[in-house]
Amino acid sequence: MTSSPSCPKLVTLAEAARISEEMAEAGRTLVLTNGCFDLLHVGHTRYLQAARALGDALLVAVNGDESVRQLKGDRRPINPECDRAEVLAALSCIDYVTIFPSVRATDVIRQVRPQAYAKGGDYTPESLYWEEREALVNAGTRIHILPLQPGKSTTATIERWSR
Repeated sequence: MTSSPSCPKLVTLAEAARISEEMAEAGRTLVLTNGCFDLLHVGHTRYLQAARALGDALLVAVNGDESVRQLKGDRRPINPECDRAEVLAALSCIDYVTIFPSVRATDVIRQVRPQAYAKGGDYTPESLYWEEREALVNAGTRIHILPLQPGKSTTATIERWSR
């Protein structure tokens, strides 16, 4: 997976790691966040804009299709991983997008070693998956928990649509 004319912001993990290293050497901050981003909604856009404001560039790691099924159930994802990545890449607040196959972002964190990491307010630093938290600490990454947008979630959107 590498950038294409339809999605020039799409990068491999190796490319993301190189970008992170170059930014760190220049005293700049790469912010990493991750998630399924199955149906993009205003909660996502507000969260992503806030994450981008934490640094000089934002990398979004998107869960691959199989990992979304493991996390959300057999009826998800609604949109395939390449479509989700391309939609995210169209947002001006996002500088880079990568797709990763695992349920947890541990390997992404270990390889990229971002200067900052953002998660939504449904997490606390203590409730992050322990291997992810350990990888962040080992990389010296600053952890930021951003506020949730009440009532703005993919699950709530699907429930409203299903009524």
